[in-house]
Amino acid sequence: MPRAVIFGCAGLSLSDAERAFFRDADPAGFILFQRNCATPEQIRALTADLRACVRRDAPILIDQEGGRVQRLKPPLWRAAPAAATLAALADGDREAARRAVWINARLIAADLAALGIDVDCAPVLDIPVPGAHDIIGDRAFGTDLDLVAELGRAMGEGLMAGGVLPVIKHIPGHGRATADSHLTCPVVTASAESLAARDLPPFCALADMPFAMTAHVVYTAWDDRVATLSPKVIDTIIRGAIGFDGVLMSDDLSMKALGGSFAARTRDALAAGCDVVLHCNGVMDEMAEIAAAASRLSAAAARRWNAALSLREPPKPADTAALLDELSRLLGATESRGP
Repeated sequence: MPRAVIFGCAGLSLSDAERAFFRDADPAGFILFQRNCATPEQIRALTADLRACVRRDAPILIDQEGGRVQRLKPPLWRAAPAAATLAALADGDREAARRAVWINARLIAADLAALGIDVDCAPVLDIPVPGAHDIIGDRAFGTDLDLVAELGRAMGEGLMAGGVLPVIKHIPGHGRATADSHLTCPVVTASAESLAARDLPPFCALADMPFAMTAHVVYTAWDDRVATLSPKVIDTIIRGAIGFDGVLMSDDLSMKALGGSFAARTRDALAAGCDVVLHCNGVMDEMAEIAAAASRLSAAAARRWNAALSLREPPKPADTAALLDELSRLLGATESRGP
Protein backbone atom coordinates (compact mmCIF):
# COMPACT_ATOMS: atom_id res chain seq x y z
CA MET A 1 0.00 0.00 0.00
CA PRO A 2 1.22 3.54 -0.68
CA ARG A 3 1.93 6.02 2.08
CA ALA A 4 -1.13 7.91 3.35
CA VAL A 5 -0.11 11.29 1.97
CA ILE A 6 -0.63 13.41 -1.14
CA PHE A 7 2.31 15.69 -1.96
CA GLY A 8 2.87 18.74 -4.12
CA CYS A 9 6.10 19.49 -5.96
CA ALA A 10 8.18 22.64 -6.23
CA GLY A 11 8.20 23.67 -9.87
CA LEU A 12 7.50 22.96 -13.51
CA SER A 13 9.60 19.80 -13.57
CA LEU A 14 11.02 17.43 -10.98
CA SER A 15 14.55 17.71 -9.67
CA ASP A 16 16.62 14.59 -9.18
CA ALA A 17 16.18 15.04 -5.42
CA GLU A 18 12.39 15.12 -5.80
CA ARG A 19 12.38 12.02 -7.95
CA ALA A 20 14.43 10.12 -5.39
CA PHE A 21 12.30 11.37 -2.53
CA PHE A 22 8.98 10.45 -4.16
CA ARG A 23 10.33 7.04 -5.15
CA ASP A 24 11.30 6.30 -1.55
CA ALA A 25 8.32 8.01 0.16
CA ASP A 26 5.77 6.36 -2.16
CA PRO A 27 2.94 8.88 -1.62
CA ALA A 28 -0.60 7.86 -2.50
CA GLY A 29 -0.94 10.75 -4.95
CA PHE A 30 0.14 14.24 -5.97
CA ILE A 31 -1.37 17.72 -6.28
CA LEU A 32 -0.50 20.50 -8.73
CA PHE A 33 -0.67 24.27 -8.23
CA GLN A 34 -0.22 27.24 -10.55
CA ARG A 35 3.55 27.14 -9.98
CA ASN A 36 3.55 23.70 -11.61
CA CYS A 37 1.55 24.69 -14.70
CA ALA A 38 2.96 26.51 -17.72
CA THR A 39 1.97 24.72 -20.94
CA PRO A 40 0.00 21.59 -21.82
CA GLU A 41 3.15 19.80 -22.97
CA GLN A 42 5.00 20.68 -19.77
CA ILE A 43 2.12 19.52 -17.54
CA ARG A 44 1.75 16.24 -19.41
CA ALA A 45 5.47 15.59 -18.94
CA LEU A 46 5.22 16.45 -15.24
CA THR A 47 2.23 14.20 -14.54
CA ALA A 48 3.93 11.33 -16.37
CA ASP A 49 7.15 11.90 -14.39
CA LEU A 50 5.28 11.96 -11.06
CA ARG A 51 3.61 8.65 -11.83
CA ALA A 52 6.89 7.16 -12.99
CA CYS A 53 8.42 7.99 -9.60
CA VAL A 54 5.95 5.74 -7.79
CA ARG A 55 5.67 3.21 -10.64
CA ARG A 56 1.85 3.23 -10.72
CA ASP A 57 -1.09 5.24 -11.99
CA ALA A 58 -1.26 7.47 -8.92
CA PRO A 59 -4.06 10.06 -8.89
CA ILE A 60 -3.02 13.63 -9.59
CA LEU A 61 -5.15 16.39 -8.08
CA ILE A 62 -5.67 20.08 -8.78
CA ASP A 63 -7.98 22.87 -7.55
CA GLN A 64 -9.90 23.90 -10.64
CA GLU A 65 -13.20 25.16 -9.24
CA GLY A 66 -13.72 28.12 -11.58
CA GLY A 67 -13.88 31.75 -10.59
CA ARG A 68 -11.02 32.85 -8.37
CA VAL A 69 -9.83 29.31 -7.61
CA GLN A 70 -8.38 27.83 -10.78
CA ARG A 71 -4.76 26.85 -11.22
CA LEU A 72 -5.03 26.63 -15.02
CA LYS A 73 -5.63 30.15 -16.28
CA PRO A 74 -6.11 32.08 -19.53
CA PRO A 75 -4.86 32.45 -22.14
CA LEU A 76 -4.05 28.76 -22.46
CA TRP A 77 -7.12 27.60 -20.55
CA ARG A 78 -10.70 28.80 -20.26
CA ALA A 79 -11.74 31.19 -17.49
CA ALA A 80 -14.48 29.05 -15.96
CA PRO A 81 -17.24 30.94 -14.10
CA ALA A 82 -17.52 30.88 -10.32
CA ALA A 83 -20.07 28.63 -8.63
CA ALA A 84 -22.17 31.62 -7.57
CA THR A 85 -22.37 32.87 -11.17
CA LEU A 86 -23.75 29.54 -12.33
CA ALA A 87 -26.10 29.21 -9.35
CA ALA A 88 -27.61 32.61 -10.20
CA LEU A 89 -29.22 30.98 -13.24
CA ALA A 90 -31.56 29.15 -10.86
CA ASP A 91 -33.35 32.42 -10.06
CA GLY A 92 -35.05 32.13 -13.43
CA ASP A 93 -34.56 28.52 -14.48
CA ARG A 94 -33.37 25.87 -12.05
CA GLU A 95 -32.84 23.29 -14.78
CA ALA A 96 -30.70 25.78 -16.72
CA ALA A 97 -28.50 26.21 -13.63
CA ARG A 98 -28.09 22.47 -13.24
CA ARG A 99 -27.27 22.07 -16.94
CA ALA A 100 -24.78 24.95 -16.87
CA VAL A 101 -22.97 23.50 -13.87
CA TRP A 102 -22.77 20.07 -15.53
CA ILE A 103 -21.44 21.56 -18.78
CA ASN A 104 -18.91 23.72 -16.96
CA ALA A 105 -17.64 20.71 -15.03
CA ARG A 106 -17.50 18.57 -18.17
CA LEU A 107 -15.39 21.25 -19.87
CA ILE A 108 -13.09 21.52 -16.84
CA ALA A 109 -12.68 17.75 -16.93
CA ALA A 110 -11.77 17.88 -20.62
CA ASP A 111 -8.96 20.30 -19.83
CA LEU A 112 -7.70 18.24 -16.90
CA ALA A 113 -7.90 14.79 -18.47
CA ALA A 114 -5.90 16.00 -21.46
CA LEU A 115 -3.06 16.86 -19.06
CA GLY A 116 -3.04 13.63 -17.06
CA ILE A 117 -4.90 15.17 -14.10
CA ASP A 118 -7.69 12.93 -12.85
CA VAL A 119 -8.97 14.42 -9.57
CA ASP A 120 -10.45 17.92 -9.13
CA CYS A 121 -10.83 19.39 -5.64
CA ALA A 122 -14.41 20.50 -6.25
CA PRO A 123 -17.34 21.02 -5.71
CA VAL A 124 -17.51 23.35 -2.72
CA LEU A 125 -20.57 22.45 -0.62
CA ASP A 126 -20.07 25.04 2.12
CA ILE A 127 -23.05 27.24 3.03
CA PRO A 128 -21.96 30.85 3.69
CA VAL A 129 -23.67 32.91 6.41
CA PRO A 130 -23.81 36.68 6.83
CA GLY A 131 -20.63 37.98 8.42
CA ALA A 132 -18.52 34.99 7.40
CA HIS A 133 -15.05 35.48 5.95
CA ASP A 134 -15.07 35.70 2.15
CA ILE A 135 -12.59 32.83 1.77
CA ILE A 136 -15.65 30.84 0.60
CA GLY A 137 -17.85 33.60 -0.81
CA ASP A 138 -18.66 33.10 -4.50
CA ARG A 139 -16.97 29.69 -4.48
CA ALA A 140 -20.24 28.42 -2.96
CA PHE A 141 -23.41 27.62 -4.86
CA GLY A 142 -25.38 29.81 -2.47
CA THR A 143 -27.50 29.31 0.63
CA ASP A 144 -30.43 27.23 -0.64
CA LEU A 145 -29.54 23.81 0.77
CA ASP A 146 -31.41 21.80 -1.84
CA LEU A 147 -29.96 23.85 -4.69
CA VAL A 148 -26.40 23.54 -3.33
CA ALA A 149 -26.81 19.77 -3.16
CA GLU A 150 -28.35 19.62 -6.65
CA LEU A 151 -25.66 21.77 -8.25
CA GLY A 152 -22.89 20.05 -6.31
CA ARG A 153 -24.05 16.73 -7.70
CA ALA A 154 -24.25 18.18 -11.20
CA MET A 155 -20.64 19.31 -10.89
CA GLY A 156 -19.51 15.94 -9.56
CA GLU A 157 -21.30 14.10 -12.35
CA GLY A 158 -19.95 16.46 -15.02
CA LEU A 159 -16.41 15.88 -13.82
CA MET A 160 -16.84 12.12 -13.72
CA ALA A 161 -18.31 12.09 -17.23
CA GLY A 162 -15.02 13.64 -18.30
CA GLY A 163 -12.86 11.08 -16.55
CA VAL A 164 -12.08 13.20 -13.46
CA LEU A 165 -13.04 12.33 -9.88
CA PRO A 166 -14.55 15.06 -7.65
CA VAL A 167 -13.61 15.99 -4.08
CA ILE A 168 -16.43 17.48 -1.99
CA LYS A 169 -15.25 20.18 0.38
CA HIS A 170 -14.86 21.40 3.05
CA ILE A 171 -16.55 18.72 5.14
CA PRO A 172 -18.39 19.22 7.54
CA GLY A 173 -18.73 22.87 6.42
CA HIS A 174 -16.55 25.99 6.21
CA GLY A 175 -19.31 28.47 5.45
CA ARG A 176 -19.66 29.89 8.96
CA ALA A 177 -15.96 30.57 9.48
CA THR A 178 -15.16 34.20 10.23
CA ALA A 179 -11.46 33.69 9.50
CA ASP A 180 -9.36 32.27 6.67
CA SER A 181 -8.03 28.87 7.76
CA HIS A 182 -4.97 29.43 5.57
CA LEU A 183 -3.95 32.15 8.04
CA THR A 184 -5.49 31.29 11.42
CA CYS A 185 -7.82 28.77 13.07
CA PRO A 186 -11.52 29.59 12.64
CA VAL A 187 -13.76 28.82 15.59
CA VAL A 188 -17.48 28.26 14.94
CA THR A 189 -19.74 28.51 17.98
CA ALA A 190 -23.06 27.57 16.37
CA SER A 191 -25.17 24.98 18.16
CA ALA A 192 -25.13 21.32 17.16
CA GLU A 193 -28.77 21.70 16.07
CA SER A 194 -27.96 24.67 13.81
CA LEU A 195 -24.97 22.89 12.26
CA ALA A 196 -27.06 19.80 11.60
CA ALA A 197 -29.84 21.84 10.02
CA ARG A 198 -27.80 24.22 7.85
CA ASP A 199 -24.26 22.92 7.26
CA LEU A 200 -24.53 19.15 6.96
CA PRO A 201 -27.39 18.57 4.46
CA PRO A 202 -25.42 19.16 1.22
CA PHE A 203 -22.70 16.80 2.44
CA CYS A 204 -25.31 14.22 3.41
CA ALA A 205 -26.83 14.48 -0.07
CA LEU A 206 -23.42 13.86 -1.69
CA ALA A 207 -22.12 11.30 0.79
CA ASP A 208 -21.68 8.82 -2.06
CA MET A 209 -18.92 10.90 -3.71
CA PRO A 210 -15.47 9.25 -3.84
CA PHE A 211 -13.40 11.89 -2.01
CA ALA A 212 -13.94 14.60 0.59
CA MET A 213 -11.61 17.23 2.05
CA THR A 214 -11.83 18.27 5.69
CA ALA A 215 -12.33 21.78 7.06
CA HIS A 216 -9.59 23.14 9.33
CA VAL A 217 -12.27 24.59 11.61
CA VAL A 218 -13.11 24.14 15.30
CA TYR A 219 -16.81 23.54 15.97
CA THR A 220 -17.27 24.10 19.69
CA ALA A 221 -20.58 22.22 19.72
CA TRP A 222 -18.72 19.06 18.79
CA ASP A 223 -15.13 19.33 20.02
CA ASP A 224 -12.40 21.78 20.98
CA ARG A 225 -10.09 20.35 18.32
CA VAL A 226 -10.04 21.36 14.67
CA ALA A 227 -12.19 18.95 12.65
CA THR A 228 -9.22 17.57 10.72
CA LEU A 229 -7.64 16.41 13.98
CA SER A 230 -10.82 15.42 15.84
CA PRO A 231 -11.72 11.72 16.12
CA LYS A 232 -15.12 12.80 17.43
CA VAL A 233 -15.95 15.01 14.45
CA ILE A 234 -14.68 12.48 11.92
CA ASP A 235 -16.34 9.43 13.51
CA THR A 236 -19.56 10.94 14.84
CA ILE A 237 -20.26 13.66 12.29
CA ILE A 238 -18.46 12.90 9.00
CA ARG A 239 -18.68 9.11 9.06
CA GLY A 240 -21.78 9.01 11.28
CA ALA A 241 -24.29 11.83 10.80
CA ILE A 242 -23.23 12.61 7.23
CA GLY A 243 -22.62 8.98 6.32
CA PHE A 244 -19.57 9.64 4.17
CA ASP A 245 -17.64 6.43 3.46
CA GLY A 246 -15.32 7.66 0.71
CA VAL A 247 -11.69 8.72 0.99
CA LEU A 248 -11.32 11.48 3.58
CA MET A 249 -8.30 13.71 2.98
CA SER A 250 -7.13 16.53 5.18
CA ASP A 251 -6.97 20.05 3.88
CA ASP A 252 -3.38 21.24 3.42
CA LEU A 253 -1.24 20.48 6.49
CA SER A 254 0.81 23.64 5.93
CA MET A 255 -2.16 25.93 6.61
CA LYS A 256 -1.83 28.06 9.73
CA ALA A 257 -5.10 26.81 11.23
CA LEU A 258 -3.04 23.88 12.47
CA GLY A 259 -0.32 24.10 15.10
CA GLY A 260 2.55 21.87 16.13
CA SER A 261 5.16 20.12 14.03
CA PHE A 262 4.39 18.61 10.66
CA ALA A 263 5.02 15.19 12.13
CA ALA A 264 2.46 15.82 14.88
CA ARG A 265 -0.09 17.20 12.39
CA THR A 266 0.37 14.10 10.24
CA ARG A 267 0.06 11.61 13.08
CA ASP A 268 -2.91 13.42 14.64
CA ALA A 269 -4.86 13.72 11.36
CA LEU A 270 -4.38 10.04 10.53
CA ALA A 271 -5.15 8.96 14.10
CA ALA A 272 -8.31 11.07 14.04
CA GLY A 273 -9.58 9.17 11.01
CA CYS A 274 -8.34 10.94 7.90
CA ASP A 275 -7.46 8.34 5.29
CA VAL A 276 -4.73 10.50 3.75
CA VAL A 277 -3.10 13.83 4.56
CA LEU A 278 -2.50 16.57 2.02
CA HIS A 279 0.65 18.70 1.81
CA CYS A 280 0.77 21.17 -1.02
CA ASN A 281 3.74 23.54 -1.04
CA GLY A 282 6.48 21.18 -2.25
CA VAL A 283 8.94 22.20 0.48
CA MET A 284 11.30 19.26 0.82
CA ASP A 285 12.07 19.55 4.54
CA GLU A 286 8.37 19.58 5.40
CA MET A 287 7.62 16.68 3.07
CA ALA A 288 10.42 14.61 4.56
CA GLU A 289 9.06 15.17 8.07
CA ILE A 290 5.54 14.21 6.96
CA ALA A 291 6.71 11.12 5.09
CA ALA A 292 8.57 9.91 8.16
CA ALA A 293 5.44 10.29 10.28
CA ALA A 294 2.85 8.98 7.82
CA SER A 295 1.85 5.33 7.85
CA ARG A 296 0.91 3.26 4.87
CA LEU A 297 -2.81 3.32 4.04
CA SER A 298 -4.73 1.48 6.75
CA ALA A 299 -6.93 -1.45 5.77
CA ALA A 300 -10.05 0.73 5.91
CA ALA A 301 -8.34 3.56 4.02
CA ALA A 302 -7.07 1.13 1.38
CA ARG A 303 -10.60 -0.19 0.86
CA ARG A 304 -11.93 3.34 0.35
CA TRP A 305 -8.95 4.34 -1.79
CA ASN A 306 -9.33 1.39 -4.13
CA ALA A 307 -13.09 1.91 -4.34
CA ALA A 308 -12.58 5.57 -5.29
CA LEU A 309 -9.93 4.85 -7.91
CA SER A 310 -12.09 2.11 -9.43
CA LEU A 311 -14.46 4.90 -10.52
CA ARG A 312 -11.84 6.38 -12.85
CA GLU A 313 -13.07 5.83 -16.39
CA PRO A 314 -12.09 7.19 -19.79
CA PRO A 315 -13.95 10.39 -20.68
CA LYS A 316 -17.30 9.86 -22.33
CA PRO A 317 -17.54 11.36 -25.86
CA ALA A 318 -18.40 15.06 -25.88
CA ASP A 319 -18.52 17.87 -28.42
CA THR A 320 -16.67 20.50 -26.42
CA ALA A 321 -17.30 23.26 -28.95
CA ALA A 322 -21.04 22.64 -28.78
CA LEU A 323 -20.92 22.54 -24.99
CA LEU A 324 -19.06 25.85 -24.90
CA ASP A 325 -21.71 27.41 -27.13
CA GLU A 326 -24.50 26.05 -24.96
CA LEU A 327 -22.89 27.33 -21.78
CA SER A 328 -22.43 30.73 -23.35
CA ARG A 329 -26.10 30.84 -24.32
CA LEU A 330 -27.19 29.86 -20.81
CA LEU A 331 -25.04 32.53 -19.20
CA GLY A 332 -26.11 35.09 -21.81
CA ALA A 333 -29.74 34.43 -21.00
CA THR A 334 -29.07 35.44 -17.41
CA GLU A 335 -27.31 38.63 -18.48
CA SER A 336 -30.18 39.54 -20.83
CA ARG A 337 -32.72 39.28 -18.00
CA GLY A 338 -30.78 41.89 -16.03
CA PRO A 339 -30.65 42.28 -12.23
